[in-house]
Amino acid sequence: MHRRMKHSLKAGTLCLVIAALLLSFFIPHTTASAFSPQVIQRGATGDDVIELQARLQYIGYYKGPINGVFGWETYWAVRNFQHDFGIDIDGLVGDEMKEKLLAVTEFDKDYVYGKLAQGETPRHFGPHKGPEGLAPPGQRDPGNLDKVKWVPPGTHGKEPPRPEAPARPEAPARPEAPARPEAPAREDQAPVPERAPRPTEERPAPPAQPERTPAEAQVGQLQKAVNIPQGFSENDIRLMANAVYGEARGEPYEGQVAVAAVILNRVRSPEFPNTVSGVIFEPLAFTAVMDGQIWLTPNETARRAVMDAINGWDPTGGVVYYFNPAKATAPWMWERYAQQKGQAVQIGNHIFFN
Repeated sequence: MHRRMKHSLKAGTLCLVIAALLLSFFIPHTTASAFSPQVIQRGATGDDVIELQARLQYIGYYKGPINGVFGWETYWAVRNFQHDFGIDIDGLVGDEMKEKLLAVTEFDKDYVYGKLAQGETPRHFGPHKGPEGLAPPGQRDPGNLDKVKWVPPGTHGKEPPRPEAPARPEAPARPEAPARPEAPAREDQAPVPERAPRPTEERPAPPAQPERTPAEAQVGQLQKAVNIPQGFSENDIRLMANAVYGEARGEPYEGQVAVAAVILNRVRSPEFPNTVSGVIFEPLAFTAVMDGQIWLTPNETARRAVMDAINGWDPTGGVVYYFNPAKATAPWMWERYAQQKGQAVQIGNHIFFN
């Protein structure tokens, strides 16, 4: 009896092992390198952006440098990909777009990071173009430039040698024209007196400038970097200036500083995302993002308002909401304002409250 049970257990275990091996062949494996769970958006930096740029370049949508900075070129590549693959066109890389990228692209992580470590720019073009393996609409395929096609992993970016153009035959030298004979001098023509040479004027030598020490030279080079407050990137400041200009241009300067202060107060609040880009691109948070005015080019006043807010000026007293009562239609906004009406602050056309 015991022998039969042992034999049955062994047979059952063997069946399970075989079944597991068979399933391992049929279940698709995910790529070794995958995105983190966070939404990737303009202004982001880091490994997620490197993988995003490499995958978009693999399928022919991105032709810029793979540098880990989510700038305008990456943003438009994302929107073009979303358009062609039937994803909501918002420029944000969420779960749906990540899954589609993992399905239709590959990411040679060792190659890309190896090139970056050597200070080189990787080229990561792949064999498949578009949703059905064809070139996307408008032929967005930088891999076709100069007839450069995809090459196997390990040889990315190595272009085939171009044939040298045949040397042009040298043109035969032109014969020199015979020199014209000098005209004989006329007897009745008076000789032209020679001009006396001008005395050279001695100009005083410019005063010698003192040599700049290495420390003084670095001050000029780093002046721009010093002007960026610690804890904020140039992308953060530019994005906040875009938001201030899109939301509050035409408002008094104090009102523009107040809008920037609300963004910073949300970053510090546990109820909101803890990054500038996360706050600004939070769904339905800012009208300028929803209607596209966030992408207008800001003026210097908007940037100055952002810098004043970062340096501590908060005309709102620390609030995290504001609205224009002449334009606001969201019922929850009016309800919240009614609860906080006693502590609200009005600056220009905007009312600020918690």
